[in-house]
Amino acid sequence: MPNSKLAQAMDILSQDIMYLPGVGPQRKELLKKELEVSTWGGLLEYYPYKYVDRSRIYAISELTSDMPFVQIKGHILSFEEFEMGPRKKRVVAHFTDDHGVMDLVWFSGAQYVYKNYKVGVEYIVFGRPSVFGGRYQIAHPDIDLAKDLQLSEMGMQPYYITTERMKKAGMSSRNIERLVKTMLQKIATPLPETLPPFIVERLHLMSRDEAMRCVHYPRNAMDMKKARERLKFEELFYVQLNILRYASDHRRKYRGYILNKVGQEFNDFYANNLKFELTGAQKRVMHEIRDDMRSGRQMNRLLQGDVGSGKTLVALMTMLIALGNGYQACIMAPTEILAEQHLATIREFLDGMDIRTELLTGMVKGKQRTKVLDGLISGDVRILVGTHAILEDPVRFQRLGVAVIDEQHRFGVAQRARLWAKSENPPHILVMTATPIPRTLAMTIYGDLDVSVIDELPPGRKPVQTIHKFDNQMTSLYNGIRQQIRLGRQVYIVYPLITESEKSDLKNLEEGYAALCDIFPEFSISKVHGRMKSKEKDAEMQKFVSGETQILVATTVIEVGVNVPNASVMVILDSQRFGLSQLHQLRGRVGRGADQSYCILVTTYKLSDVTRKRIDIMCQTNDGFRIAEADLKLRGPGDLEGTQQSGIAFDLKIADIARDGQLVALARQEAQRIIDADPTCTSSQYAMLWNRLRQLRDTNVNWAAIS
Repeated sequence: MPNSKLAQAMDILSQDIMYLPGVGPQRKELLKKELEVSTWGGLLEYYPYKYVDRSRIYAISELTSDMPFVQIKGHILSFEEFEMGPRKKRVVAHFTDDHGVMDLVWFSGAQYVYKNYKVGVEYIVFGRPSVFGGRYQIAHPDIDLAKDLQLSEMGMQPYYITTERMKKAGMSSRNIERLVKTMLQKIATPLPETLPPFIVERLHLMSRDEAMRCVHYPRNAMDMKKARERLKFEELFYVQLNILRYASDHRRKYRGYILNKVGQEFNDFYANNLKFELTGAQKRVMHEIRDDMRSGRQMNRLLQGDVGSGKTLVALMTMLIALGNGYQACIMAPTEILAEQHLATIREFLDGMDIRTELLTGMVKGKQRTKVLDGLISGDVRILVGTHAILEDPVRFQRLGVAVIDEQHRFGVAQRARLWAKSENPPHILVMTATPIPRTLAMTIYGDLDVSVIDELPPGRKPVQTIHKFDNQMTSLYNGIRQQIRLGRQVYIVYPLITESEKSDLKNLEEGYAALCDIFPEFSISKVHGRMKSKEKDAEMQKFVSGETQILVATTVIEVGVNVPNASVMVILDSQRFGLSQLHQLRGRVGRGADQSYCILVTTYKLSDVTRKRIDIMCQTNDGFRIAEADLKLRGPGDLEGTQQSGIAFDLKIADIARDGQLVALARQEAQRIIDADPTCTSSQYAMLWNRLRQLRDTNVNWAAIS
């Protein structure tokens, strides 16, 4: 396309939406506020969410009440009105196709109906049929003059999501459709292509112009599928290209410390302190980490593994390699409880070894804090365990070689980047998560991280048995709890709320705690929730950890960071209020010892189909990856814990990470080809791609990459 035509097309897409016929100042404000659409291009990228086939005319005699949508050609015989109370009337038009009669009904807007629709004029009526008083009717139908509609051009009618405010202002899906139609008629110049010909041709994609026109007005189902596929691929391709460009740039700029030796510390630990055989998965992951650490490039690795799979041990062995090469290491956790637990675990593993390991959290103050900070600068403190406190400016290391970040979705991109300033070169980064992430999502959220997976549990671990109970079965549940405690076990009982909410009928923790004290007078009960002060919370937790209390009543504050091998029962009340990932994380608090453990999901009888599926999946499998895949499909990526904080907002307009897994993989493959061919992003052959990427980065899409 000549440059003048390209510029012309770009100019028209950047026009203010107010100047599109049918919009004006009021609708402009509405579209901007409700849909974030302010230009012609913005409206063009407001895609339909479904389509209805309008290529066929039905006869009234063919109607059935279970048909979704139909269109009928005919004329109005007469109008009739029925009073519906003060100042309300129902308008009925008797409509015929010359072979049968049906009714068109309006419950409001009588003035509009009489002004626009006339007896004897031929119309095409479209809507969902139902039966009332023994006769078919369509309420609030779409009506077009028959002479204005060419059926051969009708094809699939698009439907657009509209908000309540838009509907109240008289702006329906049909109004959006008409605006899009007007706009496409006014854009006479073909829309500029945004993918190079070699990609379009190799993948047999529609041109962008054809795809944009077809996605709004497909002639048939095949056109619609091809148009959506082209636009989804493009969207995912540029997301992947941006992530891989960032990763490539990062690897070129930042050299990593070369940690060649395994070292004395690692060997001593492996020979004398490791009391059990590593699993095959742990050995495989350690080989991957070793290869990274001696490669000369900075390691950026994501370590995924279910609760109890042995990630902390892998992290410790990684840190010991750093120590063996003359460097320090740190591990950063999102909460003080989790940091303290890591410290206890690491000190237990290193028992008898001369390795100074210290804690740094907001609670470490005064002389102890000064001792830790001085020890870091002198190099005496070799492993530091902490929270966000590690990121503070006064914290300086002598030589930081490895930084481990646990439950990384709790930390923002900027916070993680501050770790780099703690060292001459950026330290090797190992990111850990116990929230399994489906492959397609990991490619998008953590696209610039190499991924390792620990996909087997240590031998001797029995899978947690998950049971669904309704809330009228509590008596038998309490008897089961009593039986487990008498066997010497401990029990978690989790509530979704702390105090009564006026808008909710959920059980709350305060009332529940009081009731449980009455039900189990023979046992000691702890209580923990997010509004307690840290000292108070830690004291209550410690009672449970030491076995002083047998039952811990809590909110989801225990989701991460509690390790009590003696706890064998997890009861989650109002389980229908929790997402799959959250239920799986809570279940991971039990099953940490050798005893058979149980997770009891308690719900009401009234469950939606989606909730019932969630509960069924939890009862069927302990596999965190299967659960994460199911969660992604049921809830979508934006709802999964952590994705919104991760650094990539899901501003995808048409692609769906959960359902378009194959396209995500294809987009990544194509993006990788480009990066391999042009790692510095300077080749004129790919200039079109880099220019387009810059354009997208200048829009309001959040393209921030992960590190």
